[in-house]
Amino acid sequence: MRRIKIAHIGMNRNSHSSAVFATLVKQPVNYEVVGYVLPEGERETLTHRLGCFEGYPELTLQQVLEDDTIEAVTIETDEVHLTKYAQMAASHGKHIHMEKPGGASLPAFEKLIDTMRQSGKVFHTGYMYRYNPMIRELIEQCRRGELGDIISVEAQMSCPHPYDVRQWLEALPGGMMFFLGCHLVDMVLRMQGQPKAVYPFNRSTGVEGVTAPDYGMAVLEYDRGVSLIRTCAAEKGGFARRQLVVTGTQKTVELKPLEWYVPGGMLVAESMTYDTTNWYEPGEHAVMEPVDRYMGMMEAFAAMVRGEMENPYTLDYELSLFKLVLRCCGDECDG
Repeated sequence: MRRIKIAHIGMNRNSHSSAVFATLVKQPVNYEVVGYVLPEGERETLTHRLGCFEGYPELTLQQVLEDDTIEAVTIETDEVHLTKYAQMAASHGKHIHMEKPGGASLPAFEKLIDTMRQSGKVFHTGYMYRYNPMIRELIEQCRRGELGDIISVEAQMSCPHPYDVRQWLEALPGGMMFFLGCHLVDMVLRMQGQPKAVYPFNRSTGVEGVTAPDYGMAVLEYDRGVSLIRTCAAEKGGFARRQLVVTGTQKTVELKPLEWYVPGGMLVAESMTYDTTNWYEPGEHAVMEPVDRYMGMMEAFAAMVRGEMENPYTLDYELSLFKLVLRCCGDECDG
C-alpha cells in the first residue's frame, strides 16, 4: 500500500485541527507526515494547542506548496481562512482535506471548486458525521426507500461553550449555524435534497453578555412539510442531546445521542426505530459499535488519493451544500 506524503496547514481555535493531525500520525500505513505550517501566527496566538506537533518539523507555506513530492495537505486554519489556503494548495496541484465548511465567501469557494475541477485532485471536507456508521446507515435507508417518503428531518447539535468561544462566533456568518449547523445541513441535504425555501432564525442568547449569534435555527420547506435544524452554544446538556429524527411514511428513526464518549476515547450512537401506528409500541433500540471519530474519515481520504475509491461527495455537491449553509445562515445566494 502506497503511503501518501502529507503536510498539515494551520491550527484552528475551536475546531479539531489537533485531532486531525493526531489521526494522520495514527495511520502510518496511509500517511508519511512531513510536517506542519502555522501561516496565521498560531505560534504566538495558540501556543497551548501546539503540543500535537511535537517531534515534527515546522515548515514554511512555500516549502509545502512548491514540493511536488508532497501530494496532499490538510487545511485546518480558523474557518475564515480555510478557502484562502485551500485555494493556494489547489493551485499547486495538491489533494486537499479541508475543515468544514470553508471560508465565508461564496465567490472564493466557487473559484476553489473550479480549480479542483481543473486539477482533478481529491477535494475532501471534514464533515465527520459522514463517517458515523449509524448515520450513514440511516441515510442509506432513506435512499433505499425503507422509511417511505420523507416527511421531515429534525436535527440538533448543541453544546455548552464558554463566553469566549460564543463571542468568537461573531466572526462567522450566522455564527453557530455556520460553525456547527453546517453538519446538520449536510445531513438534511443528503436525505431530502434542496428545499423550496429556507427560513433562518439565528440569534444571540445574550447569556453572559454575548452579542454573537450563538443560537442558530433554520426551517427548510419541502413539498411534504418542513425540516428543522437547531444548534446552540449555550445549552447545558447539549452534547448529550445531539440528535437526528427522520420521519417517513413507513417508519420513524431517532438517533440520540449522535455520539457519546466511552472508555478509550471512542464514540457510540444509539437509535430507536418506530414502524407501527400502535401508540404504546416502545420501538426497537440499537447501539452502534464504538468507533474513532476521525479514523474512518482520514482512511477514506487516503483511499481516494490512491484512487482506490471515488469520493461520493462530488464537487457539485460540495458547492450546493456550501450555498445551502449560507442560506441557513441568512445569506441569500443563487442555487
